[in-house]
Amino acid sequence: MNLYLVFALVTLAMGGVAWVFVYPLLSGERHTERRMASVARSEPMAPRPTRAAQRSRREQVQGTLNEIEERQKKAKRQSLAARISRAGLTWSKRRFFLTAGVFGLVAFIGVLAAGPGLLAALGAGFAAGCGLPLWLLSFLKKRRLARFLDGFPDAVDVIVRGIKAGLPLLDSLKLIAEESREPIRGEFRAIIETQAIGMPLGEACLRLYERMPVPEANFFGIVVFIQQRSGGNLSEALGNLSRVLRDRKKMKAKIQAMSMEAKASATIIGSLPLAVMTLVYITSPNYISILFTEPLGHAMLAGSAIWMGMGVLVMRKMINFDF
Repeated sequence: MNLYLVFALVTLAMGGVAWVFVYPLLSGERHTERRMASVARSEPMAPRPTRAAQRSRREQVQGTLNEIEERQKKAKRQSLAARISRAGLTWSKRRFFLTAGVFGLVAFIGVLAAGPGLLAALGAGFAAGCGLPLWLLSFLKKRRLARFLDGFPDAVDVIVRGIKAGLPLLDSLKLIAEESREPIRGEFRAIIETQAIGMPLGEACLRLYERMPVPEANFFGIVVFIQQRSGGNLSEALGNLSRVLRDRKKMKAKIQAMSMEAKASATIIGSLPLAVMTLVYITSPNYISILFTEPLGHAMLAGSAIWMGMGVLVMRKMINFDF
């Protein structure tokens, strides 16, 4: 009986030893514990950028902005070719001067045939030859800039969606150059063509401001140029730019709506003397004809025209807001 008891105790002890030392090896518990320990082991966190690194990046961005500012100061000198290009025309300088000469000649012959005299004809010809073509360029430029600003926020949104979808920036720009309307299509096509001949994409986008001298184009060029130089999240930066552009567009529309009353008042005040003079001439021509027949009347008309012109310019300056 004692022998069986000893045998049972020995067998139980051997089973316990096997359970403690052998079973974990056969069941894979040791491997599981090592795997869990490796997963649970705390990895060292990536070190945060030091103040020196942040300062270096800030200095790099500041240096880039200073470089952009210097370039824009040099680009502010407007040549005649640049003014013609910004107006959306493909004229050469020769064609522009010929057109100005035709305007001046037509005005000179028309005023000379009307009979005011040679001096008045020369003045009208000079004003038409020198002032009218430049005014036409300014008018066409403003109209083209207004069309560009009207569709530019939508173009930036398309670029942001393309980048978020995985397209490269150049492919997104090509999409704008193919699908947008003028003048946005032509300007982005110029960016792509400039990049195709070897210029970096950031500098090509930065030159958009030279052809479209508006703050919105300047913002876009700076964002892309800095991202190409210093890196960063381009989709987030362009998304913020899109919101800024839309806010500026809303503010501009609000300013135009609030200033319409003042513009209407200025138009009425500016046209009232001419309207009164016309009505007096129709009803009582002898009463007002002295202004056109006497030298004193000519001087009074000239002085009135000068004062009225100064008043119109002052009112125009007061009701036009630049932001």
